Amino acid sequence: MKRRHFALLLLAGGVAAVAGGRAATRADAVLPTSLRPASDFAAIADPAQRSLALFGEVGKVLQHPRCMNCHPATDRPTQTDAMRPHMPGVVGAEGGIGAPGLHCNACHQQENYDVAGVPGNPKWALAPAEMAWQGKTIGEICRQIKDPERNGGRDMAALQEHMATDELVGWGWHPGGDRTPVPGTQAQFGILFKAWVDSGAHCPA
Repeated sequence: MKRRHFALLLLAGGVAAVAGGRAATRADAVLPTSLRPASDFAAIADPAQRSLALFGEVGKVLQHPRCMNCHPATDRPTQTDAMRPHMPGVVGAEGGIGAPGLHCNACHQQENYDVAGVPGNPKWALAPAEMAWQGKTIGEICRQIKDPERNGGRDMAALQEHMATDELVGWGWHPGGDRTPVPGTQAQFGILFKAWVDSGAHCPA
C-alpha cells in the first residue's frame, strides 16, 4: 500500500551532493544556484555520454533539499537546507497527507505564508514510499524515476511533463522565506530533462 502521494517534488532541506555519491546532509554545504543549458552538452558526440552528462545536471535539482525533504527515507519529512527531521514530528501516513487529525494542510496552506515562515502549495504532501530518494545515489534515483512501478505509473512522456509543469515540482523554485530555491528555472529544468530523455535516458552506475 502506498504511504504517500506522488509529488516528484524536489522540495525543502539539506545538501545535496549532486552528481554521484549519496546525498550529504551537511548544513554548510554549498548548494548549486544555476543550471547549465542543454545546449552546453550538444557537443558530446556519444549519446550515452551526453545523456549521463545531462542527468548530472538534472541531479542538481533532484538532489536539492527542496526536493529531497519531501522524498524522505522514512515516513517522516525533513526540512530546511540541513534536512533536519520535520518539527513538529509528523508522518505522511495514508496518502502522504498526514495522519488523521494532523493533516499537512493544517499548517501548509494553498501558498507560502511567509509571516509565519510556513511553506504552502495546494498539492502539499509527501512522495510515496516507493519514491523515497534520501540516502540513494543519483544513479539509484535515476533508475527509480524511470520505473513506472516507482514513479506513479508514468511513461517517459508523462514523467517529462510532470517535471516541466507540475505546480508542486515548481514550488521548489519559489519556496518563499529564506529557503534556498532549486537552481535555474523549472523551464530550464524541463528542457534539460527532455534532452536527457531524447538522448536515451541513460542512468549513472
